[in-house]
Amino acid sequence: MSWNSRVERVAPFRVMSLLEIAQAREAAGHDVIHLEVGEPDFPTPEPVAVAGRDALAAGQTRYTPAAGLPALREAIAGHYADHFGADVDPARILVTPGASGALLLASQLLVGPGDRVLMADPNYPCNRHFMALAGAQVDTVPVGPDSGWQLDAPLLARHWQAATRLAMLATPSNPTGHMLDAERLHALADAVAVRGGHLLVDEIYQGLCYDLAPLSVAALTPDAFVVNSFSKYFGMTGWRLGWLLAPAAAVEPLTRLAQNVFLAASTPAQHAALAAFTPDCREILESRRVELGRRRDTLLAGLARLGLAPSLPPQGAFYLWLDISRYSRDSQAFCQRLLEEENVAITPGVDFAVTGGEYHVRIAFTTGTVRLEEAVNRLERFLARQ
Repeated sequence: MSWNSRVERVAPFRVMSLLEIAQAREAAGHDVIHLEVGEPDFPTPEPVAVAGRDALAAGQTRYTPAAGLPALREAIAGHYADHFGADVDPARILVTPGASGALLLASQLLVGPGDRVLMADPNYPCNRHFMALAGAQVDTVPVGPDSGWQLDAPLLARHWQAATRLAMLATPSNPTGHMLDAERLHALADAVAVRGGHLLVDEIYQGLCYDLAPLSVAALTPDAFVVNSFSKYFGMTGWRLGWLLAPAAAVEPLTRLAQNVFLAASTPAQHAALAAFTPDCREILESRRVELGRRRDTLLAGLARLGLAPSLPPQGAFYLWLDISRYSRDSQAFCQRLLEEENVAITPGVDFAVTGGEYHVRIAFTTGTVRLEEAVNRLERFLARQ
């Protein structure tokens, strides 16, 4: 049977298959250490859970406006002002079903058949796939330590083509955890603007920074499109809630798209998310960020002992991107064997990188330090047999 050719351009997300296998092993009695999926072991913060329960009890289950609850859009705008010094009109914010909903809106508005999109390689695969579903051609730009694992202004100038309409980046990034500082981000925004293109910035891991202060492109320019989420920093993965910050001129067509594509985001989730911006919740979230920083340092120390620590440690998010070329040029087989032989689940690099994914893996430091130390010990045993 034949399907839409655009769907055929969407590759499977292999980490989900790996997660299924890992869960099956766990159900069979194996002690699996999960370092594969981007979901820390923290529950939703209690103030958010309480607000969600209260919303349900109060019958807050009817549709909201397509762009989201006015109070939530105002709270998000206040978050930009308080933490990033960005003056954002709440009318420029659209609340979406997860960051994926925001990516869907942005991709459908900004690109179409014949257009080209620039992205760093490696990157989060769904970013590429959303653009492909819109009919655009994605041009991936290989990055490494010399550019801080990021697309920057010199790389953009080298790879921009006549049909390029959009540059997309993530800071902090998935899978590498690296960031662009204000100077480099500003230079990139200027480089896109002088070429008459659009800039789309994935800030999903924005609050999870360890070495640099959190930064939003919204503080540098009102012309960028910004995707964010309540999943990562705010700990609301299963609530499926995100937002898109857009230039003022784009709000009306984006709202029309939202009305037709998903009508509105989950009403109980939106009411729950209001509590994410309270001082009590902020205290919980910051303590978790500090804990993730400890986990990062624990994992880096263990990998350094094995000679596997990255030359440029991640500055944010909760991932390490590791070169395993000394041991394998087939990251999928490497991860499969590690799971089967040592019950450690990590993600093959081919999920994220067009170039070099076959000899990289991603490790998520989403479990406690004792388990991370055990995972390193198991990895050491596994590598000794390679």
